[in-house]
Amino acid sequence: MTLIVAGERSGVGKTTVTLALLASLNRQRQVQSFKVGPDYIDPMFHEAVTGRSCRNLDPVLTSEQYVQQCFARHSATADLSLIEGVMGLFDGAGDSDWASTAHIARLLAVPILLVIDCSHLSRSVAAIVHGYRSFDPRLRLAGVVLNRVASDRHLEVLKGALAPLNLPVLGVLHRNAGIKIPDRHLGLVPTDELQGMEKIVTQLADVGDQCFDWERLMPLLMSPKKTLDAKPKPLQAKERRVRVAIAKDPAFNFYYPDNLELLEQSGAELVFWSPLKDSALPADIQGMYLGGGFPEMFAAALAENEQARQSVKAAVQAGLPTYAECGGLMYLCESLQDLEGQTYPMVGVLPTTVSMGAKLTLGYRQATVQQNTPLLSKGVQVWGHEFHHSQLSQTSAHPIYDLSGYGASTLSAREGWSLFNLHASYVHLHWGVHPEIPQRFVHQAEQQSGL
Repeated sequence: MTLIVAGERSGVGKTTVTLALLASLNRQRQVQSFKVGPDYIDPMFHEAVTGRSCRNLDPVLTSEQYVQQCFARHSATADLSLIEGVMGLFDGAGDSDWASTAHIARLLAVPILLVIDCSHLSRSVAAIVHGYRSFDPRLRLAGVVLNRVASDRHLEVLKGALAPLNLPVLGVLHRNAGIKIPDRHLGLVPTDELQGMEKIVTQLADVGDQCFDWERLMPLLMSPKKTLDAKPKPLQAKERRVRVAIAKDPAFNFYYPDNLELLEQSGAELVFWSPLKDSALPADIQGMYLGGGFPEMFAAALAENEQARQSVKAAVQAGLPTYAECGGLMYLCESLQDLEGQTYPMVGVLPTTVSMGAKLTLGYRQATVQQNTPLLSKGVQVWGHEFHHSQLSQTSAHPIYDLSGYGASTLSAREGWSLFNLHASYVHLHWGVHPEIPQRFVHQAEQQSGL
């Protein structure tokens, strides 16, 4: 079995609690982590702590069955598993709790470790915990973690208020825990950009050793795993037939590990390169994948590497099957205006410029494909996710997607660029329930190269 770490709301410290648990456990055992939702950055921290790829559990981008299969397959390869939730316990997509932490807890039949921000609470903590425990009787609340406790006296009051609920306090973190992970416009600063990550992991492990009731926690983590109805499917990698260049550096690092694995299983050899440091694309490639990331934070360095920009432009214009997602799309524009208002030249394949702004575009998108691309056929519908502060100066005359929002959302837009043999869009896709996407991409690469 496992635990799912939930917050009573966003910002209560569930990521810090999760990382401290993972770091402490990882000192003696192999731990597989999972993250509810479409997030890329929190899973980077999980991987930095455990040394294993964190897996996203998102039934909107995939399906309930895929969530079950993914959890069963990857938790079976480790001694222990731990899931980090998303937002508040019952906060889901649209106007329901679909894709919420509570939804995943029910789907996987795992108990909940509820993190409470106690910085502005005393006895009221009991009313909050009672409400969360009773709101959905299908859920099992295993215990609580009291975060940002001010003093021993404060802790005494909190525990006294919680005592009548007969719910264990499984962790206590004081305000001066000494761990600070910097953040910015799209969340935490990614691990690739942090100095002294090893020191942070050690601090997290020390906090984990000292701040949790391991005598009560370990039986919860070590319990026999419930057999899920969805059996894990064996994954078979095919013979490598094409080489696909994957942009991977601090500017481009938003990739679902499932996507990269599915590419490999479809017959691709992944060749990693850096648009920041490498002077050209890798030799003898038949496809290119430019993932999301933070090109706005590295715009000057990307612009300075003119040889790489020209190499990418020539390859795209020559018809190399290319997939560019969010940050990758930004890189392909004529220019990028960063957060300080400075403008830098980019690749110049797309006849538009991109600039950073205060407005945040965020949410799940149902995308109906309007034309054939290297990834998708016209008429196909897929679910994706947008999360960006940038805007393009103009839209494509022949957009890839007709977008609508999730649930009650009134969003309606057309988006995406398809030039040469390029699929470029702000929409992030998870290919878990669409293995035909990487298969089509590999097939396009084979055709282009004459294999």
